[in-house]
Amino acid sequence: MKKLLVTGGAGFIGSNFIKFILKKYPDWEVTNFDKLTYAGNLENLKEVEGNPNYKFIKGDIANKDQVNNVMQEGFDYLVNFAAESHVDRSILDLSPFIDTNIKGTQILLEGIRQYSVERYIQISTDEVYGSIQESKAKEDYPLLPNNPYSSSKASADLLCRAYQKTYNLPIIITRSTNNYGPYQFPEKLIPLVITNALEDKEIPIYGDGQYIRDWIYVEDHCIAIDEVLQNGESGEIYNIGGDNERTNLELVELILKIMEKPLSLIKFITDRPGHDRRYAVDTSKIEKEMGWKPGIDFLKGIMETTDWYEENKNWWLNIKSGEYTNYYQAWYSQK
Repeated sequence: MKKLLVTGGAGFIGSNFIKFILKKYPDWEVTNFDKLTYAGNLENLKEVEGNPNYKFIKGDIANKDQVNNVMQEGFDYLVNFAAESHVDRSILDLSPFIDTNIKGTQILLEGIRQYSVERYIQISTDEVYGSIQESKAKEDYPLLPNNPYSSSKASADLLCRAYQKTYNLPIIITRSTNNYGPYQFPEKLIPLVITNALEDKEIPIYGDGQYIRDWIYVEDHCIAIDEVLQNGESGEIYNIGGDNERTNLELVELILKIMEKPLSLIKFITDRPGHDRRYAVDTSKIEKEMGWKPGIDFLKGIMETTDWYEENKNWWLNIKSGEYTNYYQAWYSQK
């Protein structure tokens, strides 16, 4: 039996990871430590809230006392998903990203110095590499972030590297490409497209729509994190990707075709500052060392995701009727 602390476990990837772990390892004890910001939603975890091996604690990783209070319970593993993660929001106001992504990470790292763990996984992003014009970024590629969000994540990665080297802590970093799947907050591209299409609303696309992203189904990402948790080497970095590069325009057109919605819903809007043209990571390291490869076909994953949002309208309608709507009315009014 292992004790796992998941920070940011009420968010999209974190909640999917908790459910994956409890299903795969029914004897593990999992504690979810989450601040419940706008993107944190305990509805994501309804199916496990009655599990005796699952516990939720509301708390902020940027609050040292709260972190110490939970970590003194003793854990074998800590996986840090807690992050402010939306580029648009970071352009408007970087301060929450500094607090959570940098200060919060540093407090967690101090926590594992005081309360030892067997393994700490820092969930990072391919965006720290910046825009990749050709080929794909390997784990030793320079960090060249071009927006406030990715710069905060790169800073956290460097803190993790420094703490691992200086204090010999069992820290591993994973850098994933864009995730998609059920329970993703509808400000992100794929759920935004699906939910707007279901409401026959315009779908905004930045610039010329030719920005390229690689997409991975969230369950494939969870499987990869578990592989790293079990088999990764301390001090190492592992790229995780889906090998599904698409331009934003290609992706939106595909979803609209699946949903049998008109392309006339697409609205091109003024590009955002510092917009990276392409993200792409080389995943040969995790494939060779752990035998991991994504298992969900992209078209199948997109169709299943579309079906989920169609079948769970109350989940996203509740979100889009509140703070989310007010925020995006203000954001798109600038375009």
